Amino acid sequence: MRLLSTLLLLLCSLASPSFARDPAVLRVGMELSYPPFEMADAKGQPEGVSVDLARAMAEALGRKLEILNIPFDGLIPSLKTGKIDLLLSSMTATPERARAIDFSEPYLSTGLCLLAGKNSPVQTAADCDRPGRTVAVKQGTTGHLHARQFKQARVLVLDRETACVLEVVQGKADAFLYDQMSVLKHWQQHPDTTRALLDPFQKEQWAIGLRKGDDALRLQVNTFLREFRDRSGFEELGTRWLAPQREAFRAAGIPFVF
Repeated sequence: MRLLSTLLLLLCSLASPSFARDPAVLRVGMELSYPPFEMADAKGQPEGVSVDLARAMAEALGRKLEILNIPFDGLIPSLKTGKIDLLLSSMTATPERARAIDFSEPYLSTGLCLLAGKNSPVQTAADCDRPGRTVAVKQGTTGHLHARQFKQARVLVLDRETACVLEVVQGKADAFLYDQMSVLKHWQQHPDTTRALLDPFQKEQWAIGLRKGDDALRLQVNTFLREFRDRSGFEELGTRWLAPQREAFRAAGIPFVF
């Protein structure tokens, strides 16, 4: 019986996420399907704004970086179960999410806005919730959360951003609720069938997600973010990855995200 108990304890230890965790490795979760922030290059390697930010953070913390490509709605469960140390995936810090995980200080300011159909009557977020209107949202996003309050519109909850855009392009949905940067990109890709209503109806901030109680890592991450901003790291990221978007925001009179 003692031998059996010892074996069971050993198996439980081997199955524990903390047992397998290498403190020299910083495991960062993100969904590599949100260019130019999180994406993969032609060889399948992670690249983008968030990838560069994660690399700089790992270097500052003196740890080797490991990026895990995880579907957006699986990021928080992966963080809570110890599969990853933190999540960095263009995630808005919301009170609802903060009940499940902790967040770093914000590193980017954005807003929820609309990609509307060219012939759609939608002009504002309030126009979306009308009888006969159809609105597309990506599952697990703040657009999805916002659309839960709609009483009259039909809400299409889809797994992929591209599927939401296609609904608008084909005239099957009146609007897609998403962030400013993405709405701008999709309008530029489909100028004949869509409109970008970039003025945000809900302001948001992105932050890095951490497990509840992981205060030491949270302090390290916040210190890194402040120092990275002070040495113009975010300005450099904007120049490298977001120069056209920054110019478009400036032309529209809308403050840029960094």
